[in-house]
Amino acid sequence: MHVDQTLVDAAIEQLNKRWPGAPNAVAAAVYLDDGSVLTGVSLDNLNAAMTLCAETGLICQAFTFDRQVTASVCVARFADIDQQLVVLAPCGACQERLALWGPEVEVGVANPGSEGGWESRRLDEVNPYYWGAVFASGSPWPSMSEHI
Repeated sequence: MHVDQTLVDAAIEQLNKRWPGAPNAVAAAVYLDDGSVLTGVSLDNLNAAMTLCAETGLICQAFTFDRQVTASVCVARFADIDQQLVVLAPCGACQERLALWGPEVEVGVANPGSEGGWESRRLDEVNPYYWGAVFASGSPWPSMSEHI
């Protein structure tokens, strides 16, 4: 399943519900292998070291439910770009978390030249030199069991 406008809209809806009008806010949405959608927000904290990305809770839920994440998107609203909504590629930590489900997981990435300012890319396109590949047994990407 690809990142599509429906998934982006679900993340935007969550962003507006949890952080209405907030000048700096982040939310995410994922598709699971059964087609269902999970949404969430970042965990902000006075101690910045304790914050969590918006995708983190969704990834933990999927893992808890024994479901595969097939697509993930993160949207943000930033004061320094006139409250404009943007799609953010997953940070390195979230790329690592999503790697559990393999290189074919689709993620939203910013692309100012495309319609909507974003596009869907496979995780292995976003991270073509994935360090975990050295642990893969005969394939270019480690399996779920090799990750665990």
